[in-house]
Amino acid sequence: MKVQKDREQQSSSTPENNSGLSRRSFLQAVGVGAAWAATAHGAFAQNTGSTESPANGQYVYVGTYSSPNTAPGGVSPSQAEGIYVYKMNLETGNLSHVQTIKADNPSFLAMAPSERYLYCVNELGGDDAGEPLGRVSAYKIDQQSGRLSLINSRSTHGTCPCYCAVHLSENYLFAANYGTGNFSVFPLGADGDIEPMSDQFQASGNGTGPDPVRQEGPHAHMMLSNPGAQHVFGVDLGGDSILAWEIEQATGKLMPGPVPHANVPSGSGCRHLVFHPDDNRAYVINELSSTIDVFDFEPRRGAFIWLQSISTLPQDTTFTRPSFNPDNPGEVPTGTNTTAEIRIHPSGRWIYATNRGMDSIAMFAVDPKSGKLTSVGWRQSQGQIPRGMNIEPAGNFLYVGNQNSDTIVVFRIKTDNGQLEGPIHIIDSPVPVDFAFGPFARI
Repeated sequence: MKVQKDREQQSSSTPENNSGLSRRSFLQAVGVGAAWAATAHGAFAQNTGSTESPANGQYVYVGTYSSPNTAPGGVSPSQAEGIYVYKMNLETGNLSHVQTIKADNPSFLAMAPSERYLYCVNELGGDDAGEPLGRVSAYKIDQQSGRLSLINSRSTHGTCPCYCAVHLSENYLFAANYGTGNFSVFPLGADGDIEPMSDQFQASGNGTGPDPVRQEGPHAHMMLSNPGAQHVFGVDLGGDSILAWEIEQATGKLMPGPVPHANVPSGSGCRHLVFHPDDNRAYVINELSSTIDVFDFEPRRGAFIWLQSISTLPQDTTFTRPSFNPDNPGEVPTGTNTTAEIRIHPSGRWIYATNRGMDSIAMFAVDPKSGKLTSVGWRQSQGQIPRGMNIEPAGNFLYVGNQNSDTIVVFRIKTDNGQLEGPIHIIDSPVPVDFAFGPFARI
């Protein structure tokens, strides 16, 4: 299958630490926030140093559901081989293929803050005996070519891991096992390798669930830390809850947070959340109800205080909530809608969310004082089932993966009002479902 073919269209509207001090010792000495600032400063110096040639691109990594599997809600077996590596043109946002590295269902990716390593989940269920096959894998990134080489893999001790994230300290990798409803923690070695699991938390869900097909038990859908890294959160779609912990840096153990959980309305099915860059707001996208809940967030205690619920669909929509199919719970029948991804612009001024069914990107303006959202329109994704989406770090381009159409669609983000222009590129790429941005390209 041809990996990439660009179909440009006009808009329808007009660093490695050489100090000898280990990351853990450094972080314990100066604190996570200061360490992250130092790491980010080092990375910036690398990218802007006078001894280096200017960047002419940035490497982009695309996760997929791989052959011979069929993606949740998919209509045919995947033709994808694994993780696809592209080079992004910084001026145009276009992508050129660099590498395809074979992997089993690398459906979600996580970039290390240093951009030296990439991690993925291997979203697999159980074997014939019921033993879980879910894994996480680590890759080293060649800083010149952007190419990946496998470091190692570890079992997540669960089924269907669908999300992973790297703690800002780069000491730990988190993984959410959707099938078994548990959250896993792995220490990371100095060379980016995944060490044996240090802790796991089993969510309890909510009995047989408000929605007996999608919420019949706990379904871990996300695990991440807030921008200040004081807390770790787990999003349980089955329990309509956001679980809160603190992590012991020396041991990798999870401890209940001062406020152990927050909730979304019953039956909403929280899927993902994003924090505002100021760390004082949180936005939770609910898959089953096609809504976003807005919260005040108190980083000291890790507390969420509800502010607003807003639909990702137009007021006059004809799209409804699905009656889910127990044999294919990810299916989105015609005339129905579920949400998938939520992203916040680096400026904190706009939020974007994907609708599967309406097959659109919902756009919202963020009130700078209250943090509440105002709908500012929708843009069609130009394909079917836009599961994954991400904004490149400079905030100029938004990338959408149309799972069932095998296309990556690129939109330009207008700097004055956050509106999406385009699509400016449509790129053939099999079953694209997540995007991670890595080091700058200089070759």
